[in-house]
Amino acid sequence: MRILLVGAGGVGSAITRIAARRSFFHHMIVADYDLARAEAAVAALGGAETRFSAARLDASDRAAVTAYLTEERCDVLLNATDPRFVMPLFEAALAAGTHYLDMAMSLSSPHPARPYEECGTKLGDAQFERAAAWEASGRLALVGVGVEPGLSDVFARYAAEELFDEIDEVGVRDGANLTVDGYDFAPSFSIWTTVEECLNPPVIWEKERGWYTTAPFSEPEVFDFPEGIGPVECVNVEHEEVLLIPRWVEARRVTFKYGLGNEFIETLKTLHKLGLDRTRKVKLPDGTEVSPRDVVAACLPDPATLGDRMHGKTCAGTWVKGVKDGRPREVYLYHVVDNQWSMAEYGSQAVVWQTAINPVVALELVAGGVWSGSGVLGAEAFDPRPYLDLLTAYGSPWGIRE
Repeated sequence: MRILLVGAGGVGSAITRIAARRSFFHHMIVADYDLARAEAAVAALGGAETRFSAARLDASDRAAVTAYLTEERCDVLLNATDPRFVMPLFEAALAAGTHYLDMAMSLSSPHPARPYEECGTKLGDAQFERAAAWEASGRLALVGVGVEPGLSDVFARYAAEELFDEIDEVGVRDGANLTVDGYDFAPSFSIWTTVEECLNPPVIWEKERGWYTTAPFSEPEVFDFPEGIGPVECVNVEHEEVLLIPRWVEARRVTFKYGLGNEFIETLKTLHKLGLDRTRKVKLPDGTEVSPRDVVAACLPDPATLGDRMHGKTCAGTWVKGVKDGRPREVYLYHVVDNQWSMAEYGSQAVVWQTAINPVVALELVAGGVWSGSGVLGAEAFDPRPYLDLLTAYGSPWGIRE
């Protein structure tokens, strides 16, 4: 398997460090708009690792990416960029006849009149609209296969197959007790993506109603996370699982809630009030045009560089409630990463490492033919057990709490 990895930021660099320990692929090209960043990701692996090379590619240039995939005889494009670049990369892979994987799906847009009641364009809609073309190509677009979405969706399918007869609710819950020395405000993941998902209307799915929206940060609840993280207040946030899980898992309700904390929520609200969450460029007095959200991202520390200052654990998981053998059952399937461990073992901070391991696991299953298919599919469309077994074999076990 020849892999084109597009994006050499925190997650992309962590992918290379994880993949370097596996033998399922022949070569991985690490591409980025900033060639120096791609070269640094490869150099960090050491001179003995010859299966990696660096290249410069503009993720927004569909034609250039298509040509490069063809010239380099790539079998798959792994997208590790932010969601702005999903569609050009997705379309480039289709045009080149390669498989495609991503960790975040095509962007949404709110309903113009009723943003907190009805869906406008949903996350992933643009990709699912192309499902027939992908099926006709015989190629697989495996979408949303990071940790959330991704592993959380695998958990949902596993619960449906092995733990429940009927499911009332699949509730993805994400929380952490991470702190960063020296910063009053330092997001542990891309602020561009965080702003996008936290300020858009969250989506909820109910069997009787379908998909609908609510207000950002609504329905707060305290969830007790495992392995010493403890109680964290979680709120509704827009996320791909709610758009993916109901397509393949039978449930009465699907939700996603994220443990943000009051300070983080108030900061995001302030950015929104000031218009600093906008992506549309504004003109400065000197004529320069800038995107306010890009400016915010540039003013904050790069999350990939925070590992040495970060302490604590992060948890991603799926809380499932339903019935088994005629009796009520409630379980939380989860995956915890300790930042001290991920830094010592891989040199990557916990949040980006937890995201990165999952597409590598998925790639290995695709390379071996364990997961196969054509069209636009989420992780819950496949057998979950090989995935969970391989995740454990990577040295990153998952857990379950009744």
